[in-house]
Amino acid sequence: MESKSLEGMRVAILATDDFEESELFEPRQALDNAGAKTTVVAPKAGKIQAMKHDEKTIKIGVDRALDEADADDFDAVLLPGGALNADALRVVEPAQEFVRSIDEAGKPIAVICHAPWLLVSSDLVDGRTITSYHTIQDDIRNAGGNWVDKEVVRDENWVSSRQPSDIPAFNREMIKLFREQREKSKQAA
Repeated sequence: MESKSLEGMRVAILATDDFEESELFEPRQALDNAGAKTTVVAPKAGKIQAMKHDEKTIKIGVDRALDEADADDFDAVLLPGGALNADALRVVEPAQEFVRSIDEAGKPIAVICHAPWLLVSSDLVDGRTITSYHTIQDDIRNAGGNWVDKEVVRDENWVSSRQPSDIPAFNREMIKLFREQREKSKQAA
């Protein structure tokens, strides 16, 4: 894979306080290394708290508050997990509208761990095949999704993984999905 295969691609990383550190940092690094421009979008400006499981770690700066972010300005979205992050974000109406907009445009969505909760609350999982942290499989199934226990799952414009140990496979498939989407966009232009 060419090193800068995502040059110029704009990726929103949608998160809030208590996100799982490795699930934001490692995929972001992979995207940055591939040449994408990543933007941390959160419900409020300032900083958001990272977690390593149940321990607080560092805070990172928010690049853009959600009310100033337009889904049309992005080519893809990454949703990191962390149970508290995902549970808080799922009830934020502008976050739901943001992912709905991305999905309706057929743009790629990469989700890991508890992050699919936002897709559930946005009424997007009906008929989709997805994986997640095992504790939310009932939520996905109850929303009409087909939950599978696999390291990484691709379904159309979505890629999903279960947990931090899946990040290498998640990053590989996320980059592949984003690159394929980019090629489609170039051909359509």
